[in-house]
Amino acid sequence: MGQTLVAKKEKETEQEEKPRETTVEFLSSLAAVLVTGLFIITFILQAFEIPSSSMENTLLIGDHVFVNRIQFAPRTRWVGPLLPYRQIRRGDIVVFFSVSEPGLYIVKRIMGVPGDRIHLRDGVVYRNGEKLDEPYVVHSTREGFNPYRDNFPAVPPSDYNNVTPDWQLNLPQHIQGADVVVPPDSYFAMGDNRDVSYDSRYWGFIPQENVIGRPMFIYWSFETPPNQYLQKGVGERLQFLVHVVIHFFDETRWRRTFRVVR
Repeated sequence: MGQTLVAKKEKETEQEEKPRETTVEFLSSLAAVLVTGLFIITFILQAFEIPSSSMENTLLIGDHVFVNRIQFAPRTRWVGPLLPYRQIRRGDIVVFFSVSEPGLYIVKRIMGVPGDRIHLRDGVVYRNGEKLDEPYVVHSTREGFNPYRDNFPAVPPSDYNNVTPDWQLNLPQHIQGADVVVPPDSYFAMGDNRDVSYDSRYWGFIPQENVIGRPMFIYWSFETPPNQYLQKGVGERLQFLVHVVIHFFDETRWRRTFRVVR
């Protein structure tokens, strides 16, 4: 009994003597956490919202994703061996700066890497002479048949098909036989919602330096109107923000939360 009381008193003494964290130490720890979080958000991950239907059903309007900014970045000398760098591959989904609209972020799927030969016949993609099996592709029947879009690049571009002037000028020099050939340090990309996607068929190749990163997973998805990204006014944005607050629980697509993007 006596030994038990002594042990208890010794334990209480140890607890009393244990130094408490000072205010300076607490602030130092908090600063370290904030700096680490800021570093991750600035250099490793970036939040991105899907604005259009061009990647349905892989990515929906209103999906919010985290983008890995490191994976496709140029390898550095000091931390290169420690980070999972790799080259962009066929089938990767990437976020990049728009070729035709400066400052705009776009997300598409890589269909061709440097040296690949691409063409479409009746809406089907052929790469290096091989017909691709693309279970993720959606075809919108309401759009009907479009000769330029569905038989690319056999049909010459025109203003009617919303092809950018630069691509109308440059496309012919990249055509060999029935194919368009992807040049060095460039990529050919298309949307999974194939019939409504405004992609490399209309504005050309993605330069390597335009690529920001790869979407990793959806952290939140909210039912969003198709034209919401066009609403630039403060009043319009505030109105939608109020709508989100009111309908957060019933219009959040909970089943898509933490879904990996493939």
